[in-house]
Amino acid sequence: MQKRYNFAIYSNDQAGILNRITAVFSRVNLNIEALSVCESAQAGIFRHSVQVCCDQPTANRISKQLERQIEVIKAEFQAEDDMIHQEVALYKIASKSMLEQTRTEQIIHRHHARVLSMNSEYTVIEKTGSRTESQALLDDLSSIGVLEFVRSGPVSISKPMSANSLSADISIFKQHATCDSEEEVAMANNNQ
Repeated sequence: MQKRYNFAIYSNDQAGILNRITAVFSRVNLNIEALSVCESAQAGIFRHSVQVCCDQPTANRISKQLERQIEVIKAEFQAEDDMIHQEVALYKIASKSMLEQTRTEQIIHRHHARVLSMNSEYTVIEKTGSRTESQALLDDLSSIGVLEFVRSGPVSISKPMSANSLSADISIFKQHATCDSEEEVAMANNNQ
């Protein structure tokens, strides 16, 4: 069954890595629906977020192929339902429609958007939310006249982990944060 999967691929900052990552998806004829790259919480490590629609066996195979890349530190994927995701959309409309029509302000307020910038020629509106929400605002603003529209891809983070994996991650963090010996960490884990 086809599902939307979000891949989180961690790598060092090296030229050409993005090309090698996208080539893995191209080889199996998958269309990349969204792609973003940013520095992760760890300095010097970058997160490549890739969203594709495929079945789970294909997602498993791609994950393994990505981890075989020398520059890739870790590759993991999750179904869209297991992620919290948002995207940013920007809309440029003529400022005269803002000044002449109270309807524009009502639309902005109803969609929980905000005016980002305004001058005598145009107004830029920002909406953060799901793709459905940003599309609904675009549809409503279209009757007024949208001069320009741009939407980021989804930025996502995984939902909370299970208690077992979370406690394992916490003990590893404690070990690295306090530089305790392995014996002290084992004793602390036994006392919990």
